[in-house]
Amino acid sequence: MAFRADGKRVKNADPMYTVVPYIMDKRYDAMNMINVDIPVEPIHEYVKKKRQEGIKLSHLSVITAAYVRTVYEFPLLNHFIVNKRIYKRNEFPVAMVVVRDIKNQEATMSKVNFELDDTIFEVNDKMNAYIAANESTSSVNNTDRMIKFLLSIPGLLSVGVWLIKFLDKHGLLPKFIIDLSPFHAGLTITNLASIRTNYIYHHLYEFGTTSVFFALGQNRDVPRQKGDEIVLEKCMPIGVVMDERICSGSYFAMAFRKLRNYLKNPELLETKPEEN
Repeated sequence: MAFRADGKRVKNADPMYTVVPYIMDKRYDAMNMINVDIPVEPIHEYVKKKRQEGIKLSHLSVITAAYVRTVYEFPLLNHFIVNKRIYKRNEFPVAMVVVRDIKNQEATMSKVNFELDDTIFEVNDKMNAYIAANESTSSVNNTDRMIKFLLSIPGLLSVGVWLIKFLDKHGLLPKFIIDLSPFHAGLTITNLASIRTNYIYHHLYEFGTTSVFFALGQNRDVPRQKGDEIVLEKCMPIGVVMDERICSGSYFAMAFRKLRNYLKNPELLETKPEEN
């Protein structure tokens, strides 16, 4: 199918990347993993500066904004594979986990849509609104409602999930269900530092369209060579898992170099990309 509710089929892809999904037809077959250590100081200083100006930014907003801008410049990151076909995503939704109650293991996972030319301030506003709407133990989002509905009738969950997977595989899943699904996202991100634990390499879901997963961990000291000395630099580790079928390793490498540059210089994210 050339069109899905969330994407358009890519027909002019490199022949190698057209063949690869037939060889690695499962997303978990095609997972590449890397740890990226992001220096904390530039982000911390930027956030501190903005707070002095009356603008409250989070480290998570800075990282998300940097990745959104990177995808703007490296559009293949916004591709996904379903049923051995390559698609270009129509939007850029980011799925996030919000922990409501650690003690009772209560959390929710939904997503927020970004425009690829969003500034860091627009990204921050959208993330703050998303977190505020989902962090209360009494809050219920549309994803929660869909899950409760599937659990409300005996047997409905098995039939419903089977039908959703079937429709998704064949490009027939309605847009309103895709909008409710946290598994249909350009990026899934979880901040494990918020529960004081280390980063992990989180699997990519076979169901849905997620091609990249970020898991942020607690800050750690990373040895760096500075001249003739070895110094310790405070870094935020990110466990990154990627679907290698959407683009080449060299393309990923270039994209992550650009991501590092934005995180080193967050001021570049304050204006629209065409204004830079």
